[in-house]
Amino acid sequence: MTPRRLIASSLVAAGVLWFQAAGWFEPGRVAAQPAPSQTRPVNARIDSDRLMSTVKTLADPKLEGRAAGSPGGIAARAWILDRFKEFGLQPVAGAHVHPFTFTRTIASGREEGSGANVLGMCLGSDPTLPYFVLSAHYDHVGIRDNQVYPGADDNASGVAVLLEIAAFCQKTPFRRTILFAAFDAEERGLQGARALLAKPPVPKERLGLNINLDMVSRSAKREIFVAGTYHYPDLKAPIEHIAKRAPITVLFGHDKPVAIAGGLDDWTNQSDHGPFHDASIPFVYFGVEDHPDYHKPTDTADKIDRGFFADAAETILDAMLALDRAR
Repeated sequence: MTPRRLIASSLVAAGVLWFQAAGWFEPGRVAAQPAPSQTRPVNARIDSDRLMSTVKTLADPKLEGRAAGSPGGIAARAWILDRFKEFGLQPVAGAHVHPFTFTRTIASGREEGSGANVLGMCLGSDPTLPYFVLSAHYDHVGIRDNQVYPGADDNASGVAVLLEIAAFCQKTPFRRTILFAAFDAEERGLQGARALLAKPPVPKERLGLNINLDMVSRSAKREIFVAGTYHYPDLKAPIEHIAKRAPITVLFGHDKPVAIAGGLDDWTNQSDHGPFHDASIPFVYFGVEDHPDYHKPTDTADKIDRGFFADAAETILDAMLALDRAR
């Protein structure tokens, strides 16, 4: 995820070969925290083994932090592309990989870069309905001061959940068509999402809702936040219904201006849902609070609570299904 707070601390061939071998405030506490043994579904729809395997693969030091345009980032893209094909996601506008270039202003001047989004479609049962865009960025910050930043929670975790929902969708389609978007260059100013919206691969009016996942695997309190319902209140009721029976605590917030949110940070423009909001496309964002390993070399797969991660993924899937039924 792009840094949330101003005060926060701040292979191509080799990679492919490796893969081949390898009130105003007070966000409402909607659900109490039940014991995991009481809440794990008998027939879980999320493959928790595969969920963790995806994070371990993407956060492996051999990928050198998956910086946009780096050999490790390109290798991660190739691996995700293989999963899209494995799960049967259809190409979008004739292709799965959608390259882009960007220029942005940074402290030292102007920066030019490139990246590529991986897009796939799971057709819904009602082709007349607007699409859902399920997104998660696969890039991270790469190497800094000779240290690899593996980005397990940020955001290999979001990609892992996206892939699990893709596998589910191919077996049990939603009413709406789901456009799965693994975005690149989020850490460079949300460039992947900006590129998609600048040149939409499908008619822009077909994009009805963005569901964005960024950091969904770690919470000592077993909490996940839902942002976006302050801007789009009609999205809240379906998710509240799911939250009441969720195996984790679901909180609403981080989407109000700080001045009216009691000092709680506003995440409205802090990840890839921001450009959708700017384009007047509703969004729902799922993510945890910052933890001590956020944007540090210590954001590794072994720090993830497997039980919470699987429960969060099941809750996100339930929320998507509820929104699909409601909208």
